[in-house]
Amino acid sequence: MTAQTAQPKSSPFEEVNRRLDEASEVAGVPQEAMALLKNPYREIRVEIPLVIDDHLQLFTGFRIQHNAARGPYKGGIRYHPHVDLEEVRSLASLMTWKTALVEIPFGGAKGGVACDPTIMNDKELYDLTVTFFTRISMVLGPTRDVPAPDMGTNAKIMGWAMAAYGRLNGHTPAIVTGKPLELGGSVGREDATGKGVVIITEQWAEANGLSLKGARVVIQGFGNVGSFAAKHFVGKQAKVIAVGDVKGSIKNDKGLDIPELFKHVQATGSVIGFKESDPLNSDQLLFQECDYLVPAALGGVITGQNAGGVKAQVVVEAANHPVTPEGEDILTGNNIVVIPDIIANAGGVTVSYFEWAQNIQQFAWKEARIHEELYAILRKSFANVMHFAKEHDCSLRLASFSIALDRVYRASKARGYLRL
Repeated sequence: MTAQTAQPKSSPFEEVNRRLDEASEVAGVPQEAMALLKNPYREIRVEIPLVIDDHLQLFTGFRIQHNAARGPYKGGIRYHPHVDLEEVRSLASLMTWKTALVEIPFGGAKGGVACDPTIMNDKELYDLTVTFFTRISMVLGPTRDVPAPDMGTNAKIMGWAMAAYGRLNGHTPAIVTGKPLELGGSVGREDATGKGVVIITEQWAEANGLSLKGARVVIQGFGNVGSFAAKHFVGKQAKVIAVGDVKGSIKNDKGLDIPELFKHVQATGSVIGFKESDPLNSDQLLFQECDYLVPAALGGVITGQNAGGVKAQVVVEAANHPVTPEGEDILTGNNIVVIPDIIANAGGVTVSYFEWAQNIQQFAWKEARIHEELYAILRKSFANVMHFAKEHDCSLRLASFSIALDRVYRASKARGYLRL
């Protein structure tokens, strides 16, 4: 008997490109164009020296600029121990397709530093941020590349980044989005991604004759995205029955009191120990019976190895790339709908666009206008996705990638990059 050789695991970037290859056939994009459209335009790696506790430590940072055919590069900066080149490449690519899908005038980029911000004090984070942004400043600019917060970063860090860029180039609020309001940030930005997740989920429910009222929701991750998604789900009278964070998970089949959970997390730093909830083994969080499962933490959490245990009716990708292709094949085979990340979590970059536009115009919008414009853009974009999926008898993910790929391809041709 011949021993079987284990197949090498695909990288996140390779998995995204598999999605694009499938979409190219549906969208009619020539294969000769795909090498340009799949691969990044520019990749930057920098070393960041910091003295911590009287010892020199080196941190590695990346900025990947994937595609700018439709506008300046756009994408967040994450601080996390697992940041590496392949992950950042995949996230930069996803930003290209996300901005194209919701038709805002940006391309795609992503950045990150391999570090653990949870064990760093403010001075260390400040020094890290200033050094990193100074070392990549030559490729940034309000009409060139506009970063934003991501996992492990926040408005305060974006304020430091804006200041670091400003020391070299003058006061430039439009250089980053997700800033503090005092520095030109936008109202509605903090909860935009979570709010967008609920807008899209409700639209899917309506299209299928359902309501979010009384729906059971499980959310993996209670950071910026997951917490605000929980808040807005409850605002639609859904029941958030289980949540988890990096420290643990909790459950209440009658529905968690989300406003009180916000206060508990603010006071303790975690969801664990929350009153009127039962502890839940985090390994079982993804496998709770529910209507909507919302992975809102890291990528690659639903895979070919565990997807068979998912008991949700719909998986809503609030995180970037949380379901692998193998995992999605199993979910689809079990009649579980997947609402893909490039539409489900597009609320954040959409309101980032509003912030950038306000900075360029030097004119602040009212919060009501932010919500109205966000709602209109997301609803129109997802309506296009659902129509395309029905017309071509394909998944929502394939429809999303096909629409986005076609738009980037046509923009690239218009610029003269492609003469096919």
